[in-house]
Amino acid sequence: MLSRLASRVVPAFGQLTVTADDGAGRLPVGIVVANHSSLADPAIVLAALQRLGTRPVVMAAAGLWRVPLLGRVLAREGHIPVHRGDPRAARALDLAAEALEQGRHILIYAEGGLPDRRDAADAAPGTFRSGLARLARRTGAPVIPVGQAGARRVVSGSAVKQVAGLATAPLRRPRLHVHVGSPLLLDGDGPLVTTQAHFAVTAAWKTAVTRLGEPAALAA
Repeated sequence: MLSRLASRVVPAFGQLTVTADDGAGRLPVGIVVANHSSLADPAIVLAALQRLGTRPVVMAAAGLWRVPLLGRVLAREGHIPVHRGDPRAARALDLAAEALEQGRHILIYAEGGLPDRRDAADAAPGTFRSGLARLARRTGAPVIPVGQAGARRVVSGSAVKQVAGLATAPLRRPRLHVHVGSPLLLDGDGPLVTTQAHFAVTAAWKTAVTRLGEPAALAA
């Protein structure tokens, strides 16, 4: 339901285009890793993946489960709350591993949060946390890098600017792009896996930025 809802709602707020590397059209069951730049990008990524026939289980901040209606949808569909800085955080990896064993994709935001910026520009993915590497090494599942650009044109900045951005997006219809990279089987210790995944997501993000015709400096 969440993926279908995103695929219907996102086109009302922006012009979404999706591309994929050769071999990434039909995604194997694995860990989808996307850059996180805006409150809007989870819906944008879900809408893009829906076009590719993929409806992942989302790992997201546990606070979302306290939002009326949204929390019930997340719980009913088996999405996974992440309790950061809490002993329950390890349980999220257990649930993600179980979902992969059941043949479901996992969508994870390895940066662990949003960038502390007020401007609407795209910027390269931040430092990845260790959870992705632990999940990949534990399950042996391929990592599917995803880069998105344009989400900050929908929502970014202060709370007031975010509300204004969301309210005016249907009129502005900003361009949005999601690029899916080729699946990777990562090997090595935790830091090496994290570095490889970060490099792949950054490459996918650069492609997304280029597709939007952003200044070259932003893709450096």
